[in-house]
Amino acid sequence: MWTDEKKKAPIADFLGWLLFITVFFQIIMFVLEPVSVSYAETGKLTFAYIMYAIIGILFTTPAPVISLFIVLRKEEHITVKEYLKRFLYTPKKMKTLLITGLFCICALIFALFYGEPNGSPLYMMPLGFLIMLPFVGFAEETGWRGFLQPMLEKRFPFPVATTIVAVIWCVWHFPIWLQPSSNHYGDSIVGFAMNIFVWTFVAAAIYKATKSVLACAIYHSFINSIGAIYDWNKLFDAYPKSNAAYIYFGIIFIVALIIWYKEDKNKI
Repeated sequence: MWTDEKKKAPIADFLGWLLFITVFFQIIMFVLEPVSVSYAETGKLTFAYIMYAIIGILFTTPAPVISLFIVLRKEEHITVKEYLKRFLYTPKKMKTLLITGLFCICALIFALFYGEPNGSPLYMMPLGFLIMLPFVGFAEETGWRGFLQPMLEKRFPFPVATTIVAVIWCVWHFPIWLQPSSNHYGDSIVGFAMNIFVWTFVAAAIYKATKSVLACAIYHSFINSIGAIYDWNKLFDAYPKSNAAYIYFGIIFIVALIIWYKEDKNKI
């Protein structure tokens, strides 16, 4: 997403805007949280809940994409059209399809064998994916893998840069453990953090091999869409209690490291 190789990327500016936007809108979300709890208990739709949902969809989750656009607008006077063009840019289409597809298939196999269906019809997964792609994949991956990961790799080795992104990504998610209506409320923070760590390496490896933010967004959205038909929390947040999860996350982590190693070796 950052194309000026001669200029130092404004990582601090991006993180500053990310912090400001996240904190500002999360405070509003915390104030409105009682209306979300009420909606979960009664199903009664109120204006306050509609505002709560709109803020969540348009400002809290998309904080990375908003922060990056502000930075790129300031530094490069980028347009929305160019911003979308960079997001969609996929130079190695076949490689992107194979690598992204591999990780998506691994997640699906894990869900098929060890997931607990939540009773929703199967079509909810592709429908969920279509919803997640713009509102989660595009909203987050532009910032994490499109900017922060590659810019940190210019300053640190791949494992160090990826670990830094994992920590930031994980901490950025922490407010949802304080919201009773969140699907992560009461879940294992340690388990989620370990999942985030592995998924960060997977997404970083996908980007390193494909140079496609879209590929990372597809993978991120696919993982989330599994929760449309399976109990996502029991499937993923049970880790590290589940032996099956140890195996699944171990395999994809090793594959991600192999991809990173091969890509680095090809540059030599």
